[in-house]
Amino acid sequence: MQPQRDLARLPKAHLHLHFTGSLRVSSLASLAAEHRVHLPDALLDAHPLQVPGDERGWFRFQRLYDAARACVRGEEDLRRVVDEAAADDAAEGSGRLEIQVDPTSYAPAVGGITPALEIVLDEARAASARHGLEVAVVVAASRIRHPLDARTLARLAARYAGEGPGEVVGFGLSNDERRGDTAAFAPAFAIARRAGLACVPHAGELLGASHVAEVLDHLAPDRIGHGVRAAEDPTVLRRAVDAGVALEVCPSSNVSLGVYWSAEHVPLRALLDAGATVALGADDPLLFHARLLDQYEQARHVHGLADDALADLARGSIRASRASSATKARLLAGVEAWLSPTPPGL
Repeated sequence: MQPQRDLARLPKAHLHLHFTGSLRVSSLASLAAEHRVHLPDALLDAHPLQVPGDERGWFRFQRLYDAARACVRGEEDLRRVVDEAAADDAAEGSGRLEIQVDPTSYAPAVGGITPALEIVLDEARAASARHGLEVAVVVAASRIRHPLDARTLARLAARYAGEGPGEVVGFGLSNDERRGDTAAFAPAFAIARRAGLACVPHAGELLGASHVAEVLDHLAPDRIGHGVRAAEDPTVLRRAVDAGVALEVCPSSNVSLGVYWSAEHVPLRALLDAGATVALGADDPLLFHARLLDQYEQARHVHGLADDALADLARGSIRASRASSATKARLLAGVEAWLSPTPPGL
């Protein structure tokens, strides 16, 4: 029996990682001590979050996330988050990270949403050079705020649009899928689309396939954050596949938020069998205690994917990214090298 290839050496793109949620637990504890913030024990213990898949569960998750976000204050903290996210991704074989941030959350500490975004972008450029990967940014609006706020963020994102490290590559819509009117956010996504940004709203995790259909109808996404529950309706899943919409599937998130009972129940194989482009993501490692590499390990050990199928997952993530053609070609060549008879890292 041949030894398994090292998944940390498989080149891949990471397309679903939230800003504060990317923090290391040790770093959060350090920031809390520095700013004299008392944190709930659940943020500092060794166990992943586990909540029921209902509004009560989401409330607990959001309360913990907000407590962590309150520890990120000022330019130095923002830079630390970006740098450590880049370092952790690079160690796991990610050659491209598109980290998602809502600058509104950090604006009060640095003088506004524009300085907040510019600090993140500047550090993304520096961290890319420092750690040997490309870090780009997705600006995300929130479903729990007014759609006009989303338009403001879309215009801000458009000002910094590009494809390289330290540039804005996408526009998202996050927070509780059960809140807000999806159609009301369409003008914000139109602004982003005209600027050449990828449209990457969340859908189909807390709500089912009908919500994926709603997002397809109104927001014309290039990728969908999560989208895993499209598997519940073959017609909706076929729509997404035919439209070339990639699904940013985050298995650990699905289990921690009570969407599925266990990793075995995440319908990864059903999505792949339907022809969906799947980009595995870690979502919020701070709370779920699982990073990008863990998602690939689950695909191998829980869902039984062989190395060629794991390579296909990596290829899908790279192709679904907004990296340049040259970067995609380089990373895809690395995938082929990983699959070679004597791959590196055996």
